[in-house]
Amino acid sequence: MNRKTLVALGLFGVTAWGEFVHWRASRALTRTRLPARTEAVVVLGYRNPGSERANVLNRWRVRAALRSVDPAVAGSTLVCSGGSGTASVSEATLMAEYAVAACGFTGRVRLEEESRSTWQNVENVLPLIEHADQIKIVSNPLHALKARLYLRKLRPDLADRLVRAADYRLGEAWPIKPLFAVYGLRDLARTKRNLAAKA
Repeated sequence: MNRKTLVALGLFGVTAWGEFVHWRASRALTRTRLPARTEAVVVLGYRNPGSERANVLNRWRVRAALRSVDPAVAGSTLVCSGGSGTASVSEATLMAEYAVAACGFTGRVRLEEESRSTWQNVENVLPLIEHADQIKIVSNPLHALKARLYLRKLRPDLADRLVRAADYRLGEAWPIKPLFAVYGLRDLARTKRNLAAKA
């Protein structure tokens, strides 16, 4: 087996591993679907300093959130979560503006603009999602899984309503998935240790 073949196999293996990690994370701690008249689709913001426009990652998260909205559920609410940090406009506002102006979303939108961390994202959206029969949390899959772990810690009753979002697609952003997988798995391990220490 020549060197090019070995390199190609190695790249394929790394890419396949990244896909598998994201696929598995997107399904963890969720149900496929629940009987629902209402749903809350929560999209978690990423740092967006010094900008009047949602950055690339926040735009992708919004698109993933919009494709997660169940057309069979009449009462869907898009919940954009994220504070402003040092910026003048919150992540939540920038994401909501992108959803409406750029993506043409015409449904109900609620904002949570105080969060500075994933824990705060989850804690602060609780009043906005308590009404929902099913709840979807959207981010890159490993980060969304972290948020679902926090929801299970804070409100197990609401965690029972978690439904799979559409934040994983085979081959989407495949070059960066292995890097996100390495970082995300380390962050999840740290999160699980911290939650176990609080138990």
